[in-house]
Amino acid sequence: MDGIVTRETLVKWAPLLVLLVLILFFAVMEPRFISVRNMARIAIASAPALMVAVGVTFIIIMGSIDLSMEGTVSVSAVVFAFAFLAMGGTVLSWAWLALPLALIVGAVIGLINGLVHVRLRIPSFMASLAMGFVGTGFALLLTGGDRIRIEDEVFRGLLTERWFGFPVMCYVALLFLFIAWFIQSRTTLGRNFYAVGGGEELAHASGLNVDRVRVMGFMLAGVFYAVGALLAVGRIGIAETATGNNFMFISITSVVVGGTALWGGIGGVWNTLIGVLIVNVIGNGMVVIGLPGYVQDGVLGLLVITAVVLSTDRKSVSFVK
Repeated sequence: MDGIVTRETLVKWAPLLVLLVLILFFAVMEPRFISVRNMARIAIASAPALMVAVGVTFIIIMGSIDLSMEGTVSVSAVVFAFAFLAMGGTVLSWAWLALPLALIVGAVIGLINGLVHVRLRIPSFMASLAMGFVGTGFALLLTGGDRIRIEDEVFRGLLTERWFGFPVMCYVALLFLFIAWFIQSRTTLGRNFYAVGGGEELAHASGLNVDRVRVMGFMLAGVFYAVGALLAVGRIGIAETATGNNFMFISITSVVVGGTALWGGIGGVWNTLIGVLIVNVIGNGMVVIGLPGYVQDGVLGLLVITAVVLSTDRKSVSFVK
Protein backbone atom coordinates (compact mmCIF):
# COMPACT_ATOMS: atom_id res chain seq x y z
CA MET A 1 0.00 0.00 0.00
CA ASP A 2 2.92 2.34 0.80
CA GLY A 3 4.13 1.88 -2.74
CA ILE A 4 0.79 2.96 -4.15
CA VAL A 5 0.12 6.06 -2.01
CA THR A 6 3.47 7.85 -1.93
CA ARG A 7 4.09 11.14 -0.14
CA GLU A 8 4.28 12.93 -3.51
CA THR A 9 0.90 11.52 -4.60
CA LEU A 10 -0.67 12.55 -1.31
CA VAL A 11 0.71 16.10 -1.52
CA LYS A 12 -0.37 16.39 -5.16
CA TRP A 13 -3.99 15.28 -4.72
CA ALA A 14 -4.74 16.19 -1.09
CA PRO A 15 -5.89 19.80 -1.84
CA LEU A 16 -8.41 18.64 -4.48
CA LEU A 17 -9.71 15.92 -2.15
CA VAL A 18 -10.05 18.47 0.68
CA LEU A 19 -12.05 20.77 -1.64
CA LEU A 20 -14.39 17.96 -2.71
CA VAL A 21 -14.91 16.80 0.88
CA LEU A 22 -15.69 20.37 1.98
CA ILE A 23 -18.24 20.84 -0.81
CA LEU A 24 -19.87 17.50 0.03
CA PHE A 25 -19.94 18.32 3.76
CA PHE A 26 -21.55 21.74 3.31
CA ALA A 27 -24.00 20.37 0.71
CA VAL A 28 -25.16 17.71 3.18
CA MET A 29 -25.43 20.26 6.00
CA GLU A 30 -27.31 22.78 3.86
CA PRO A 31 -28.59 21.79 0.36
CA ARG A 32 -28.78 25.47 -0.69
CA PHE A 33 -24.98 25.54 -0.58
CA ILE A 34 -24.72 23.96 -4.05
CA SER A 35 -27.27 26.26 -5.70
CA VAL A 36 -26.07 28.26 -8.75
CA ARG A 37 -26.71 31.47 -6.81
CA ASN A 38 -24.41 30.39 -3.97
CA MET A 39 -21.76 29.01 -6.33
CA ALA A 40 -21.78 32.41 -8.07
CA ARG A 41 -21.35 34.08 -4.68
CA ILE A 42 -18.26 31.94 -4.01
CA ALA A 43 -16.90 32.68 -7.50
CA ILE A 44 -17.36 36.46 -7.03
CA ALA A 45 -15.46 36.37 -3.74
CA SER A 46 -12.76 34.17 -5.29
CA ALA A 47 -12.04 36.16 -8.48
CA PRO A 48 -9.99 39.11 -7.07
CA ALA A 49 -8.31 36.85 -4.48
CA LEU A 50 -7.36 34.36 -7.22
CA MET A 51 -5.56 37.05 -9.24
CA VAL A 52 -3.56 38.21 -6.22
CA ALA A 53 -2.80 34.62 -5.22
CA VAL A 54 -1.64 33.78 -8.76
CA GLY A 55 0.78 36.71 -8.57
CA VAL A 56 2.27 35.54 -5.29
CA THR A 57 2.46 31.96 -6.65
CA PHE A 58 5.21 33.02 -9.08
CA ILE A 59 7.19 34.52 -6.20
CA ILE A 60 6.80 31.45 -3.97
CA ILE A 61 7.78 29.13 -6.84
CA MET A 62 11.09 31.07 -6.91
CA GLY A 63 11.54 30.32 -3.21
CA SER A 64 10.90 33.94 -2.17
CA ILE A 65 7.94 35.58 -0.45
CA ASP A 66 5.99 38.71 -1.35
CA LEU A 67 4.02 40.66 1.27
CA SER A 68 3.46 43.81 -0.79
CA MET A 69 0.13 42.81 -2.33
CA GLU A 70 -2.13 44.90 -0.10
CA GLY A 71 -0.28 48.13 -0.89
CA THR A 72 0.00 47.28 -4.59
CA VAL A 73 -3.71 46.48 -4.85
CA SER A 74 -4.67 49.72 -3.09
CA VAL A 75 -2.42 51.95 -5.23
CA SER A 76 -3.48 50.24 -8.47
CA ALA A 77 -7.18 50.59 -7.55
CA VAL A 78 -6.89 54.25 -6.55
CA VAL A 79 -4.80 55.30 -9.58
CA PHE A 80 -7.22 53.43 -11.85
CA ALA A 81 -10.23 55.18 -10.30
CA PHE A 82 -8.73 58.67 -10.52
CA ALA A 83 -7.60 58.11 -14.13
CA PHE A 84 -10.92 56.52 -15.09
CA LEU A 85 -12.93 59.49 -13.85
CA ALA A 86 -10.47 62.03 -15.28
CA MET A 87 -10.69 60.50 -18.77
CA GLY A 88 -14.47 60.46 -19.06
CA GLY A 89 -15.77 58.06 -16.43
CA THR A 90 -16.99 55.40 -18.86
CA VAL A 91 -15.31 52.51 -20.67
CA LEU A 92 -16.91 53.73 -23.91
CA SER A 93 -14.87 56.97 -23.69
CA TRP A 94 -11.10 57.31 -23.30
CA ALA A 95 -11.44 56.06 -19.74
CA TRP A 96 -10.69 52.50 -20.91
CA LEU A 97 -7.03 53.61 -20.93
CA ALA A 98 -7.17 53.52 -17.13
CA LEU A 99 -7.34 49.71 -17.33
CA PRO A 100 -3.85 49.17 -18.85
CA LEU A 101 -2.57 52.08 -16.73
CA ALA A 102 -3.50 50.13 -13.58
CA LEU A 103 -1.54 47.11 -14.86
CA ILE A 104 1.48 49.34 -15.56
CA VAL A 105 1.27 50.77 -12.03
CA GLY A 106 1.25 47.22 -10.63
CA ALA A 107 4.26 46.28 -12.77
CA VAL A 108 6.21 49.40 -11.69
CA ILE A 109 5.58 48.70 -8.00
CA GLY A 110 6.67 45.09 -8.60
CA LEU A 111 9.80 46.32 -10.39
CA ILE A 112 10.73 48.59 -7.46
CA ASN A 113 9.98 45.74 -5.07
CA GLY A 114 12.24 43.36 -7.00
CA LEU A 115 15.08 45.89 -7.34
CA VAL A 116 15.04 46.71 -3.60
CA HIS A 117 15.20 42.98 -2.84
CA VAL A 118 17.88 42.11 -5.40
CA ARG A 119 20.09 45.22 -5.53
CA LEU A 120 20.10 46.01 -1.81
CA ARG A 121 20.31 42.33 -0.85
CA ILE A 122 17.35 42.65 1.52
CA PRO A 123 15.38 39.43 2.21
CA SER A 124 12.30 39.35 0.00
CA PHE A 125 9.79 39.23 2.84
CA MET A 126 11.27 42.39 4.45
CA ALA A 127 11.64 44.32 1.17
CA SER A 128 8.10 43.47 0.09
CA LEU A 129 6.57 44.13 3.52
CA ALA A 130 8.14 47.59 3.46
CA MET A 131 6.85 48.21 -0.09
CA GLY A 132 3.39 47.13 1.03
CA PHE A 133 3.40 49.75 3.78
CA VAL A 134 4.69 52.38 1.34
CA GLY A 135 1.92 51.47 -1.12
CA THR A 136 -0.83 51.67 1.50
CA GLY A 137 0.51 55.02 2.69
CA PHE A 138 0.72 56.36 -0.85
CA ALA A 139 -2.87 55.28 -1.56
CA LEU A 140 -3.98 57.10 1.60
CA LEU A 141 -2.05 60.19 0.49
CA LEU A 142 -3.76 60.13 -2.92
CA THR A 143 -7.28 59.68 -1.58
CA GLY A 144 -7.05 61.61 1.67
CA GLY A 145 -9.03 58.75 3.16
CA ASP A 146 -11.95 59.28 0.76
CA ARG A 147 -13.74 56.63 -1.30
CA ILE A 148 -13.80 57.01 -5.08
CA ARG A 149 -16.98 55.69 -6.65
CA ILE A 150 -17.03 54.14 -10.13
CA GLU A 151 -20.62 54.12 -11.39
CA ASP A 152 -20.08 53.41 -15.10
CA GLU A 153 -22.60 50.72 -16.05
CA VAL A 154 -20.22 49.11 -18.57
CA PHE A 155 -17.41 48.69 -16.04
CA ARG A 156 -19.83 47.59 -13.30
CA GLY A 157 -21.03 45.00 -15.83
CA LEU A 158 -18.10 42.93 -14.51
CA LEU A 159 -20.45 42.15 -11.64
CA THR A 160 -23.96 42.85 -12.98
CA GLU A 161 -23.68 41.12 -16.39
CA ARG A 162 -24.04 37.35 -16.01
CA TRP A 163 -23.29 34.46 -18.35
CA PHE A 164 -24.79 31.10 -17.32
CA GLY A 165 -25.50 32.52 -13.87
CA PHE A 166 -21.93 33.74 -13.21
CA PRO A 167 -20.72 37.37 -13.49
CA VAL A 168 -18.32 38.45 -16.25
CA MET A 169 -15.57 39.05 -13.67
CA CYS A 170 -15.36 35.29 -13.05
CA TYR A 171 -14.60 34.69 -16.74
CA VAL A 172 -12.04 37.50 -16.75
CA ALA A 173 -10.32 35.83 -13.79
CA LEU A 174 -10.32 32.49 -15.66
CA LEU A 175 -8.81 34.15 -18.74
CA PHE A 176 -5.95 35.59 -16.69
CA LEU A 177 -5.54 32.24 -14.93
CA PHE A 178 -4.93 30.62 -18.33
CA ILE A 179 -2.47 33.40 -19.21
CA ALA A 180 -0.64 32.70 -15.94
CA TRP A 181 -0.61 28.97 -16.69
CA PHE A 182 0.81 29.68 -20.15
CA ILE A 183 3.59 31.85 -18.67
CA GLN A 184 4.32 29.22 -16.03
CA SER A 185 4.35 26.21 -18.34
CA ARG A 186 5.11 27.39 -21.86
CA THR A 187 7.65 30.22 -21.52
CA THR A 188 11.33 30.38 -20.65
CA LEU A 189 10.55 32.81 -17.85
CA GLY A 190 8.17 30.33 -16.23
CA ARG A 191 10.73 27.54 -16.43
CA ASN A 192 13.33 29.88 -14.95
CA PHE A 193 11.08 30.50 -11.93
CA TYR A 194 11.14 26.77 -11.20
CA ALA A 195 14.89 26.61 -11.82
CA VAL A 196 15.57 29.38 -9.28
CA GLY A 197 13.19 27.82 -6.74
CA GLY A 198 14.68 24.37 -7.28
CA GLY A 199 18.20 25.54 -6.46
CA GLU A 200 19.62 29.04 -6.80
CA GLU A 201 23.27 27.93 -6.83
CA LEU A 202 22.58 25.36 -9.56
CA ALA A 203 20.68 27.97 -11.59
CA HIS A 204 23.65 30.36 -11.24
CA ALA A 205 26.05 27.61 -12.30
CA SER A 206 23.99 26.89 -15.43
CA GLY A 207 24.39 30.52 -16.53
CA LEU A 208 20.98 31.81 -15.48
CA ASN A 209 20.77 35.47 -14.46
CA VAL A 210 18.97 34.79 -11.18
CA ASP A 211 18.67 38.46 -10.20
CA ARG A 212 16.94 39.31 -13.47
CA VAL A 213 14.54 36.37 -13.10
CA ARG A 214 13.63 37.50 -9.58
CA VAL A 215 12.96 41.09 -10.69
CA MET A 216 10.83 39.83 -13.60
CA GLY A 217 8.92 37.63 -11.15
CA PHE A 218 8.08 40.56 -8.88
CA MET A 219 7.02 42.65 -11.90
CA LEU A 220 4.74 39.87 -13.14
CA ALA A 221 3.26 39.46 -9.67
CA GLY A 222 2.56 43.21 -9.60
CA VAL A 223 0.58 42.94 -12.84
CA PHE A 224 -1.62 40.19 -11.39
CA TYR A 225 -2.10 42.19 -8.18
CA ALA A 226 -3.37 45.05 -10.37
CA VAL A 227 -5.80 42.70 -12.15
CA GLY A 228 -7.05 41.69 -8.71
CA ALA A 229 -7.44 45.39 -7.85
CA LEU A 230 -9.55 46.01 -10.97
CA LEU A 231 -11.82 43.07 -10.15
CA ALA A 232 -12.10 44.22 -6.53
CA VAL A 233 -13.19 47.70 -7.71
CA GLY A 234 -15.56 46.12 -10.23
CA ARG A 235 -17.08 44.01 -7.47
CA ILE A 236 -18.04 46.87 -5.13
CA GLY A 237 -17.79 49.95 -7.37
CA ILE A 238 -15.44 51.73 -4.95
CA ALA A 239 -11.68 52.33 -4.87
CA GLU A 240 -10.10 53.29 -1.55
CA THR A 241 -7.07 52.76 0.65
CA ALA A 242 -8.78 49.71 2.17
CA THR A 243 -9.25 47.99 -1.22
CA GLY A 244 -6.16 45.86 -0.57
CA ASN A 245 -7.12 44.82 2.97
CA ASN A 246 -6.95 41.09 3.83
CA PHE A 247 -5.38 40.06 0.50
CA MET A 248 -2.10 39.13 2.17
CA PHE A 249 -3.71 36.53 4.44
CA ILE A 250 -6.06 35.14 1.79
CA SER A 251 -3.49 34.90 -1.00
CA ILE A 252 -0.64 33.29 0.93
CA THR A 253 -3.05 30.94 2.73
CA SER A 254 -4.53 29.93 -0.64
CA VAL A 255 -1.12 29.27 -2.20
CA VAL A 256 0.06 27.14 0.74
CA VAL A 257 -3.22 25.22 1.16
CA GLY A 258 -3.26 24.62 -2.61
CA GLY A 259 -0.01 22.69 -2.36
CA THR A 260 2.66 25.09 -3.66
CA ALA A 261 5.76 24.49 -1.52
CA LEU A 262 7.07 27.46 0.48
CA TRP A 263 10.69 26.59 -0.29
CA GLY A 264 10.09 26.91 -4.05
CA GLY A 265 10.21 24.81 -7.19
CA ILE A 266 6.96 22.86 -6.56
CA GLY A 267 3.35 23.78 -7.34
CA GLY A 268 1.72 26.24 -9.70
CA VAL A 269 -1.33 28.29 -10.60
CA TRP A 270 -3.76 25.34 -10.76
CA ASN A 271 -2.79 24.48 -7.18
CA THR A 272 -3.54 28.09 -6.31
CA LEU A 273 -6.99 27.89 -7.91
CA ILE A 274 -7.81 24.90 -5.67
CA GLY A 275 -6.42 26.75 -2.65
CA VAL A 276 -8.50 29.89 -3.30
CA LEU A 277 -11.62 27.76 -3.71
CA ILE A 278 -10.88 25.90 -0.45
CA VAL A 279 -10.53 29.19 1.46
CA ASN A 280 -13.70 30.69 -0.04
CA VAL A 281 -15.76 27.49 0.23
CA ILE A 282 -14.89 27.34 3.94
CA GLY A 283 -15.77 31.03 4.38
CA ASN A 284 -19.06 30.73 2.51
CA GLY A 285 -19.99 27.34 3.96
CA MET A 286 -19.46 28.45 7.55
CA VAL A 287 -21.83 31.37 6.96
CA VAL A 288 -24.41 29.19 5.21
CA ILE A 289 -24.57 26.65 8.05
CA GLY A 290 -24.43 29.41 10.67
CA LEU A 291 -21.02 28.95 12.31
CA PRO A 292 -19.18 32.02 13.70
CA GLY A 293 -16.19 33.62 11.98
CA TYR A 294 -13.62 32.52 14.55
CA VAL A 295 -14.37 28.85 13.72
CA GLN A 296 -13.60 29.64 10.06
CA ASP A 297 -10.26 31.22 11.04
CA GLY A 298 -9.42 28.22 13.20
CA VAL A 299 -10.18 25.74 10.40
CA LEU A 300 -8.06 27.75 7.94
CA GLY A 301 -5.19 27.88 10.43
CA LEU A 302 -5.29 24.10 10.90
CA LEU A 303 -5.39 23.60 7.12
CA VAL A 304 -2.32 25.80 6.63
CA ILE A 305 -0.36 23.87 9.29
CA THR A 306 -1.45 20.54 7.76
CA ALA A 307 -0.51 21.68 4.25
CA VAL A 308 2.95 22.81 5.35
CA VAL A 309 3.55 19.60 7.35
CA LEU A 310 2.54 17.45 4.35
CA SER A 311 4.62 19.36 1.82
CA THR A 312 7.78 19.92 3.89
CA ASP A 313 10.56 17.37 3.98
CA ARG A 314 12.11 17.95 7.44
CA LYS A 315 15.39 16.33 6.38
CA SER A 316 16.09 18.92 3.71
CA VAL A 317 14.14 21.88 5.08
CA SER A 318 15.52 25.36 4.42
CA PHE A 319 14.34 28.84 5.35
CA VAL A 320 12.30 30.87 2.90
CA LYS A 321 14.66 33.29 1.13
